[in-house]
Amino acid sequence: MFWPMFAVAMGFAGLAVLAVFAVRVFTEARRLGLQVTESARRIDRAAQDLERAAVSVARAADPR
Repeated sequence: MFWPMFAVAMGFAGLAVLAVFAVRVFTEARRLGLQVTESARRIDRAAQDLERAAVSVARAADPR
């Protein structure tokens, strides 16, 4: 009777370990998503700044 109970206990312990890892993966994936969002916002802001600068340079270079 010891071995079946030991196997069940090890099964529950394995599920608990998997649950802990699942929570860690979820939190890291969420953190990565937030970083990707912030990076996309920074890239968009830099692209807008570059576009404004290009328009300014084009106006300054216009010989009219």
